[in-house]
Amino acid sequence: MPPPAPRRRLIPVDDTPTDVIPVGGDPRAYQSGYQSGYRSGYQAPVRGEGGGGPEGAYREDARQIGHEEAAYAGEPYEQDGYDEYDGHEYDEHDYDGHEYDEHDYEEDLAEEERAEPEYIDPPDDADPPKRRRGGDRKRRPKVFRWVAALAVIAVIGGGAWYGIQAIFGYADFSGDGDSDVVIQIADGDSTNAIGAELTNAGVVASAKAFVKASAGNAKVLSLQPGYYVVKTKMSGAAAVARLTASDARVGELQIRAGTQLDDVTQPDGKVTPGAFTLLSKASCATLNGQSTCLSTDDLRKAAASADLAAMGVPDWAASRAPKSGDARRVEGLIAPGVYDVKPGWSTADLLGYVLKSSATKIQAAGLGPSSTFQGQNPYQLLEIASLIEREGVTQDFTKISRVLYNRLAQHWRLGLDSTVNYLLDKPVVTTTDDDRDRPGVYNTYSFFGLPPTPIGAPSPDAIKAALQPADGDWMFFVKCEKNGLSCFAVTYPEHNKNIDLAKEHGAY
Repeated sequence: MPPPAPRRRLIPVDDTPTDVIPVGGDPRAYQSGYQSGYRSGYQAPVRGEGGGGPEGAYREDARQIGHEEAAYAGEPYEQDGYDEYDGHEYDEHDYDGHEYDEHDYEEDLAEEERAEPEYIDPPDDADPPKRRRGGDRKRRPKVFRWVAALAVIAVIGGGAWYGIQAIFGYADFSGDGDSDVVIQIADGDSTNAIGAELTNAGVVASAKAFVKASAGNAKVLSLQPGYYVVKTKMSGAAAVARLTASDARVGELQIRAGTQLDDVTQPDGKVTPGAFTLLSKASCATLNGQSTCLSTDDLRKAAASADLAAMGVPDWAASRAPKSGDARRVEGLIAPGVYDVKPGWSTADLLGYVLKSSATKIQAAGLGPSSTFQGQNPYQLLEIASLIEREGVTQDFTKISRVLYNRLAQHWRLGLDSTVNYLLDKPVVTTTDDDRDRPGVYNTYSFFGLPPTPIGAPSPDAIKAALQPADGDWMFFVKCEKNGLSCFAVTYPEHNKNIDLAKEHGAY
């Protein structure tokens, strides 16, 4: 249980009138000395050495109060402020003549001599307070607080380190990397954006590591949008070297205007790759020793059986294209342009991405669900555009378009060599008698109207020409110049003359 509270008693003040002898003749000196000795231990003179009279009371009271104040603070005074008085007698000197008001002086002295409260120790027979075990507990929180403080300092110190590193330094891996990974650089990406992409992919430790390593490197500034093969945990310098290497970019697909799905054999025997071959090559990369290439056969199968609408083909084309079973149903739906495909995609993902992107390109060229001209629907306009593309050069597109519309309006056979050669995978615009005699829905010498599908990828210029043909009555045309220009005629005799002219020019 807690120790009893110390009791208080009042030291009575002796109200008996006593002659007050001021020190040095100045009553203020006595009062000041008394106050100093009483309050702060100042060694003020006392009126006697005995302990029985007022002098002793002064000594006893001063000791008692000094001891109790010291006990309150935790230690006793080492010496009594009054005990060391050397007994020196102060010399008397004349009072300076200043008169004090007797009434005021007595009031001040009376205030000074008021009884003061004093703490009294408990009786000797009182039980001493028992020591609590709580002392150990008090020490434990102190230890705990020290541990907690050290932990906080460690956390703050670690955060400060990373903060300083973020301001004055940057994290960076060492070496050329571990595993292959494919990252994409988007159109318009800055060096900082590329660094962020590399960081997210685990290629570099920080974007700053890449940015610092690429400073002053013109090749980094000329990086094209697309996919690149790099490695995880590369240093910034190694990442720069890898990205700017000639074989770093993968998945680039370029479809030129007029490209058809299958390969074409040139007159000199060289093979021009078709869309399926180009798609297959674009799918290829070697990642951690494994090839990601998709075969042309797999791509043809996917094209023959795919749900065109699900792959992003617009309804005006998906609903009129041949049904499943023939890969040519996607002919003309792969628009010219540059595509970035990611190695590792499935055949469905790859083909779907290209078809969906092509739909956007075709619509941007002006061909949409409401497009029409002379009764032709959007899909037929796409077919006409593909014929225009294969039959001539850009300067003649609108005239060739007019010839086709005039023949269709007159219910003539189109009689185009390009449609015959389409099945033969030949790019030339001339045919033999045997070729023209071959039966087939793509042989416009024997069938009326348009072929069942486009015969290649029409350019925006060809699509525009299909939508806006030139004015004219031409019914015939033939390539009559080596630069590809054609000569146009209204009548067949005029057409024969143009053929003779083409032979003279070596264009026929």
